[in-house]
Amino acid sequence: MTEVAEQEALDAYSRLVTGVAEQLAPSVANLRVMRRSRGGLMPVGLGSAVVLTPDGFLLTSAHVVAVRTSGGRAGLTDGRELEFELVGRDDLSELAVLRADGDGLVPAELGDADALRVGQLVVAIGNPHGFAGSVTAGVVSALGRSLPVRGRGRVIDNVIQTDAALNPGNSGGALVDGRGRVVGVNTAVAGIGLGLAVPINDNTRKVIGALMSEGRVRRAYLGIAGGTRPLPPRIGRELGRRACIEVVEVAARSPAEAAGLRGEDLIVAVGGEPVETVGDLQRLMVAELIGAPVAVSAYRQGRPIELELVPIELT
Repeated sequence: MTEVAEQEALDAYSRLVTGVAEQLAPSVANLRVMRRSRGGLMPVGLGSAVVLTPDGFLLTSAHVVAVRTSGGRAGLTDGRELEFELVGRDDLSELAVLRADGDGLVPAELGDADALRVGQLVVAIGNPHGFAGSVTAGVVSALGRSLPVRGRGRVIDNVIQTDAALNPGNSGGALVDGRGRVVGVNTAVAGIGLGLAVPINDNTRKVIGALMSEGRVRRAYLGIAGGTRPLPPRIGRELGRRACIEVVEVAARSPAEAAGLRGEDLIVAVGGEPVETVGDLQRLMVAELIGAPVAVSAYRQGRPIELELVPIELT
């Protein structure tokens, strides 16, 4: 590549990043999280948030507002400092929705992380260490990562890995594609040059909608702990699949125990939907299953069995 061509490529890259930054800057807020104490409101943390609606709904990471908070202040690039309160938090998706006391906000356009490709340019916008409106750029390093949920024995699926620099305070900020659409919510710094973001897709849109309307997300619960394991070759050939979920433990007084599931059972389908990973099972545990009979197809000591469970609500 000639020097002129290199300069043109650099200019094109710079124009794209600056264009995205200018487009999204008004839609990313700088959060100061507060907690009420005997001496009044006390700051307990910093973070970022993405504007969802003109009337003040904001999206951030659940851990940003995980402490007992009385709300806080959201700073915008137009100089406004708005009071906000927590609407709802969902630790299992690492997302939270806030409501700021203001209107005329500039909402970000939400994209679809399922359309991302490894190597694609992304821009991270947030407030690392409280420095408002900071912009970093990089690429999608990997897709389909899993992020363990601390203390809950579950994982967040399809997390985006990026090399765009993230630092404390970036959490809750926007990960944006080249067209200025928010494709992820920055949530973790996993190491030098390694950042993670919760994807914006159909599943997380449902979570966001539930948090905005109800302040929580209802999920069904079966009461098993399990892991992905290869199917025995004969069963794999019969089903045309390679993997299943092996039941490692059945919780006492759970729907799984009531239905007769046992340790070492191999679950291959729930409600008629094939399952190969714990993530597959988690995605099926929607509110509509609570209290409804659900068929579970499994193998026990090499023989197929059919059971019926009635999920309860996860608390």
